[in-house]
Amino acid sequence: MPRIPACLGLAALLVCGSGCSYFSDFSMPLPTFYKTKVRQGNYLDEATLGTITPGMSKREVQQRLGTPLVTDPFHQNRWDYVYSYRPGTYDDGEPEQRRVTLYFERDVLSRVEYPPQG
Repeated sequence: MPRIPACLGLAALLVCGSGCSYFSDFSMPLPTFYKTKVRQGNYLDEATLGTITPGMSKREVQQRLGTPLVTDPFHQNRWDYVYSYRPGTYDDGEPEQRRVTLYFERDVLSRVEYPPQG
């Protein structure tokens, strides 16, 4: 008698496991869940970045760009602004990531770097 529940359990496991291959045999899409678009970090457009010039104080930079996303406690003269975008389920956009690094000397902006985006 204990064999019947074991056989039923094995049969149920086989049916459930083969259910995924049922959809792939036909041209039916698998059901998807809604994903919302996600924007993280500081959005920096070209116009805003064009207003940043070497010689500006940290306070002036922060007023224009906002608080940096990353401040390294070991390199306090470096600010990293990072922005990433992941489109949602029904959006036609591509994933995007931008990064801008600012270097300061004696609390004055010395240079701005735009690492290659990729």
